[in-house]
Amino acid sequence: MIDAPAPTLSEIGKSVTAKGLKTNYLEVGEGKPIVLIHGSGPGVSAYANWRLVLPQISRYARAIAVDIAGFGFTELEPGAVYTIDYWLDHLTGFLDALGLERASFLGNSFGGVLATHFALRNPERVEKIAMMGSNLLSFEITPALDKLWGQHELSRAVMTEHMRFFPWDQSIITDDLVTSRLKACERPDYQAAFSSMFPAPRQNSVDALALTEDQLATLQCEALLLHGREDIVVPPDVSIRAHRAIPRSQLHMFGQTGHWVMIERTRAFCAMIEEFFNN
Repeated sequence: MIDAPAPTLSEIGKSVTAKGLKTNYLEVGEGKPIVLIHGSGPGVSAYANWRLVLPQISRYARAIAVDIAGFGFTELEPGAVYTIDYWLDHLTGFLDALGLERASFLGNSFGGVLATHFALRNPERVEKIAMMGSNLLSFEITPALDKLWGQHELSRAVMTEHMRFFPWDQSIITDDLVTSRLKACERPDYQAAFSSMFPAPRQNSVDALALTEDQLATLQCEALLLHGREDIVVPPDVSIRAHRAIPRSQLHMFGQTGHWVMIERTRAFCAMIEEFFNN
């Protein structure tokens, strides 16, 4: 059998209107839907987080990676106040616009938290959730996360420094990667939006996004928690504690890996989520 060629991806994909915003998303493959949600770092987008993973998921599922409101190439709402409820409203509107009554989710960091909040509010709409490096529970904010959320003037030098917080293997920080992240946040209106999301003291934002062990104990769907042992953005202990609380959960810790499991360990990561979503 000859493998089908990998789909061609770019930052700009399809669009639908969700919460009144022209929402950018990438879609490849057919079958059961898996919605991929990116993290919350400066310059993040669906493409930046999932460009290596989407072609693999497209072999067995309908992979849909969305730019959540305030990020990537989704239209901004002037004066928006970004809260978990705001992001949940946008995610719900996006799913409704695509006619997705039920889906599985794959979330990176903030994306896993958003998917879990959604599942707790809409258990009938969520089949499974896989997530990596997700800040599901409160923790003392790390210096890396404080800098990532707090830097609002992004030059190439600053973005390069920030990208080095994510992987354990520093060699994966390429000029193309830095350029891609800068492209997504170089527009002044997007920089202003990002600067408004996580005001100081940023511990408050960690706590506002976090769930509790009691809440996680009521999660009905299966969950796969993946974490890099050397993650300096979200402490690995967060996933360990969450695993203890979530009834139907699995946990895998990757050694010599930072916050970007899906980029640093792409092959192993893709194999694990394929097995999880197909069983």
